[in-house]
Amino acid sequence: MMEPIRVLHVLGGTSLGGAESRIMDLYRHIDRSQVQFDFLVHSDEQPRKPQFYDGEIEELGGHIYVLPKMKLYNYGAYRQAIKKFFQEHHAFVAVHGHMTSTAGIYLPIAKKYGIPRTIAHARSAGVDQGLKGLATRILRLGLAGKTEDCFACSKEAAISVFGLKAYDGGRVMLFPNAIDSDKFAFNRELRDGIRGELKLEDKFVVGHVGRFHYSKNHEYLIRVFAAFCEKCRQQNGPEAMLLLLGEGALMEQTKELCRELGVEKNVIFAGNHGNVEAYYNAMDFFCFPSRFEGLPGTVVEAQVSGLPCLVSDRVTGEVGITELVRYESIDESPERWADIMVEKAMHMDERRSYAKEIAEAGFDVKKQAQKLQEYYLGLNR
Repeated sequence: MMEPIRVLHVLGGTSLGGAESRIMDLYRHIDRSQVQFDFLVHSDEQPRKPQFYDGEIEELGGHIYVLPKMKLYNYGAYRQAIKKFFQEHHAFVAVHGHMTSTAGIYLPIAKKYGIPRTIAHARSAGVDQGLKGLATRILRLGLAGKTEDCFACSKEAAISVFGLKAYDGGRVMLFPNAIDSDKFAFNRELRDGIRGELKLEDKFVVGHVGRFHYSKNHEYLIRVFAAFCEKCRQQNGPEAMLLLLGEGALMEQTKELCRELGVEKNVIFAGNHGNVEAYYNAMDFFCFPSRFEGLPGTVVEAQVSGLPCLVSDRVTGEVGITELVRYESIDESPERWADIMVEKAMHMDERRSYAKEIAEAGFDVKKQAQKLQEYYLGLNR
């Protein structure tokens, strides 16, 4: 029996993040007797602490390789580490780079040392604030000319990372962030279980899933929720709770804002969970005021679960798959968003699953895994 071909995915880590979760969904559904994934991740810890998906990757047959993170001051050392890695490890049919900030460094080096195909995959339509964001923009310059294939999760991500000329010229293939739609279908038993566990049985639960990062705009979200709580009190509406899933550098800052606005007792910081589908079921409404995104799988998952979604108009329109999604500007006041939420809370429709609609719209992970598998196998012919 022939060994499967191997593809190297380059990531920051293997934690429970958006890109990592989407890749793992594909990994679970691809035919691993034909295609195997390996992972090149980055860490300054020696030894690196195990992350969320490490065990599952190893169980599925993947290998995890670790390099130091690139900082502005260690550019030369980072290049040398990449060169050494690909001198020693080049039995891949492709290097699939999801870290586009440094893809212009590692993909040409991979090609030089014999990797048949290089892929840069755009997953975000924006960059961080300050010097880090400026450095990312500079490092991405000309990326479309430094890789053989350009993938993107949305049109906005494609243009942001590769440029309008590359997109209009047909250089970019779109791969939507597909999910296992059946897994996220509305489930009354899961809903009752989590709501009972968190003592939310008689509450109106606003939800958000995402790391505590500048892009996710938690500050605005908390201000919206505080205004929503006040309006519910004024109008004799339901008691509101905010259920936040995720971790990240801005979590403590977000907790402080909750205390400042007097809503700390109404906000649950639930952290990361592998069974996120159960938490979507526990929610009544999904609020997503991001400053920028690629194509957020969380909004797709929320729709499958039948949640009304209020989403920033800076998020790609491609994620508005069903009538559940309403876009609103984050330049509007938090009170404006709160008014929309109050109106919805007072007139909730009967909850149902939207798994069929999401799958038919092209967001089914089984179909996307088959498409990607055919692409990889085509490289080996």
